[in-house]
Order: sequence, then structure tokens, then C-alpha cells
Amino acid sequence: MAFVVTESCIKCKYMDCVEVCPVDCFHEGPNFLVIDPEECIDCTLCEPECPVEAIFSEEDIPAGQQQFKQLNAELAKKWPVISEMGEAPGDAKRWEGVPDKLKYLER
Repeated sequence: MAFVVTESCIKCKYMDCVEVCPVDCFHEGPNFLVIDPEECIDCTLCEPECPVEAIFSEEDIPAGQQQFKQLNAELAKKWPVISEMGEAPGDAKRWEGVPDKLKYLER
């Protein structure tokens, strides 16, 4: 089992989760983070660190967000690993809680 980053992270991309990951399983894209399911050890450390509650166990992904399991696996193969917390986008606060952000995902 692995953890999955879901829609709430798009355009917010806070990186608090990256700092606590013991296996460096986060990958960074232009406006979204993903978790590599092959590397995630299900330690649960990242989940409570996310200020927008975008990280879920793959068993607990909210309804309508199941596609993010596959999206995390796909994009983790393309995007670089990130192991240190960086800056969130300048307008991240404006995007918190905004629904239907998948259309804004930059690949």
C-alpha cells in the first residue's frame, strides 16, 4: 500500500510533506507533487504534514479522486525526486479549498 497526493495539492504545492519522508518518494512537477508508489513505505508521516489535506492512503482516497492513484504512479516516473522542502507558489493560499483543480495540473 502507498500514499497518494490528490487534487488539493494542485497549485498549492506546499512541501511540508517532503521534509518528513524517510525514503524520498516525493516527485515535483510544475504545480503539483506526487508520491512514487514503488518507493513509499506507508510510514504515514507525510499525511498529517499536508496543510491542505491532499495526502491519503490509497485505501482512503476520497470519492471522485481515484484517478490520482494512477496519476501519482505515472508522473513519479517522469518528474524528479525532491528531498528538501522548497517554497510554495506565491499564490498558493488563493488556491486552498478550490474544487475541480485537475484541469490546472501542469505536466
